[in-house]
Amino acid sequence: MFDLRPVGYVMGLLVMALGLSMLIPMATDLAARNGHWTAFAESCVLTTLAGLFLTLGCAGSRKQGLNLQQTFLMTSSVWIVLPIFGALPLMIGATGAGLTDAMFEAMSGMTTTGATVLGGANALGGLRLDDLPVGLNLWRGLLQWYGGIGIIVVAMVFLPELRVGGMQIFRSEAFDTMGKILPRAAEIAARIAVIYVALTVIAALTFAALGMSGFDAIIHAMTAMSTGGFSTRDASFGDFQGPMEYAAAVFMILASLPFVRYVQFVAGTARPILMDTQIRAYIGIILTLTIVLTIYRVIANGDHWEHGFREGIFNVTSIISGTGYASVDYQLWGPLPVVLFFFIGLIGGCAGSTSCSIKVFRYQLLIASIATQVRRLYAPHGVFEPRYDGRPVPEGVLSAVMAFFVLFFVSLGVISVLLGLTGLDFVTSVSGAAATLANIGPGLGDVIGPAGNYASLNDAAKWIMVLAMLAGRLELVVVFVLFTATFWRA
Repeated sequence: MFDLRPVGYVMGLLVMALGLSMLIPMATDLAARNGHWTAFAESCVLTTLAGLFLTLGCAGSRKQGLNLQQTFLMTSSVWIVLPIFGALPLMIGATGAGLTDAMFEAMSGMTTTGATVLGGANALGGLRLDDLPVGLNLWRGLLQWYGGIGIIVVAMVFLPELRVGGMQIFRSEAFDTMGKILPRAAEIAARIAVIYVALTVIAALTFAALGMSGFDAIIHAMTAMSTGGFSTRDASFGDFQGPMEYAAAVFMILASLPFVRYVQFVAGTARPILMDTQIRAYIGIILTLTIVLTIYRVIANGDHWEHGFREGIFNVTSIISGTGYASVDYQLWGPLPVVLFFFIGLIGGCAGSTSCSIKVFRYQLLIASIATQVRRLYAPHGVFEPRYDGRPVPEGVLSAVMAFFVLFFVSLGVISVLLGLTGLDFVTSVSGAAATLANIGPGLGDVIGPAGNYASLNDAAKWIMVLAMLAGRLELVVVFVLFTATFWRA
């Protein structure tokens, strides 16, 4: 019989931790004397008690390890259960959000998608992001920050073990956790946490030194390092132009590099981070796209080269990493940038980072596989094998990568059609499907583009996007396997 207790025990601990962390925004609202602290106090009690009861009810299984089925289930459950409780302060608090909007915002936060229904012309509760209670803005930032570190742990520990989407190629870099997932996960998470916190603190200090208020610096440091993109301002980074854009671009790039490389760097060796082909390709893509956009803007828009370069590197990095900040409405730059931004969002950052989408390494493996097939055509008796980072790639890894590509683009098509059936126009449907499935944040068009938000969409569309955010964040396969009869019979 399928034993849910080990999963329930871990989930109970995480829910309790989430509930206790609500004391932080509660204290912030108390200090600001805005009266909103009661929403966090009530949410804290409900969440902590729910987690406590679940933990106690499943405590008898705490010494058991997790088998493959339980690991799949726990990995999915984390991003389903935690957003439900994370949505409570939004429902009880100042925005007065209903279940749909609160769940959309919380799921967007925990999956670090960055799509929002708050602020803007259709602001819930009539409040712009600039005017939200400080505790609520802090909570949005915390949700993304928690999601960011959770994503790194899942990408480095669980997905390689579950052989999801070709991630098994990184098993050796995740310290070989097979057969001892939870103990090794705790060890790896501890190392990552120190680096993640340190980079967040450095980002906050940098933003503050460049002119942000202390509160804005903390929130944007958390949402930059999680590549989440929630801002405290309706204008996003439009209120922080100048040197701040360069600094944000640097931290978004750092957040979208493999964190295992930072662990190795801290251990005393810089060679892995300098020689990693995934990192070199990712940075090369960003620089190439930035130069192309800069030249385009200087020629087509008559822009100054420094201004064009600064806005180019900021917005290219924001979209390709899946952060989703916007310093300007880049749809006004012309058709080339719009098409460019749509497709680079489908590239994503590096595996083992907080970034989103398909990931650079899968494109590298796809190109290596195609190149090998081409060589076999003109030299049928030759022996060729695709290689990644100097190592031969097992056939199982290539099959997993190809399956992921197929599953991703089929899912993108299906979600686009479903959104269209809810009444959304073509641009909103397709870009909304891409923005949520790839966890980018902003879409295209007047409604959900960089100058808009998702507040005006109908409830059916929002729930479809909630499911898309969940599936995309967990690399699709982890979620879809739960809907197969074989999984539950195994």
